[in-house]
Amino acid sequence: MPGLEDLYREIILDHYRSPRNRGELASPPATRTEGFNPLCGDEIVVYLDIDDAGTVGDIRIGGTGCSISQSSASMMSAAVRGKTIIEVKALTRAFKGMMSLHETTLDAEATLDAEAAEAEAQADAGVKLGDLEALRGVVKFPVRIKCATLAWNTLLQGVDEAVTAR
Repeated sequence: MPGLEDLYREIILDHYRSPRNRGELASPPATRTEGFNPLCGDEIVVYLDIDDAGTVGDIRIGGTGCSISQSSASMMSAAVRGKTIIEVKALTRAFKGMMSLHETTLDAEATLDAEAAEAEAQADAGVKLGDLEALRGVVKFPVRIKCATLAWNTLLQGVDEAVTAR
């Protein structure tokens, strides 16, 4: 389906050339988290402002790297703004699931109690990836999966740090 592949390529290039939410937030109150891929040198910085209700009020991204890592970070930042922490984690699980990574590596899900596991299952049921689907083809190149997931791993680290700091 060359038409769909061309569309996906254009979405990736658009986010790479014109990244969304590029910049910094004052830290504190925002949480600043850095991610690094030693295999290729990609660097991501995620600035995350989570409000008292547990919603991503603002997010900014920075860093340097390949088109896959930078466009994934841009798409991620657009996708999580305004989402609750539970929704962010559900979206992350869905994205990393699309990248063929085991969901249990995301965070300590094995230690979740039944109520938390049920809440996550409900959140996962309605996840729509939208433009993130454009990165589906990355799984054909296993070495690039780390590029696509770098921002997401950094985001989860930032969420955990923000929750701990509250």
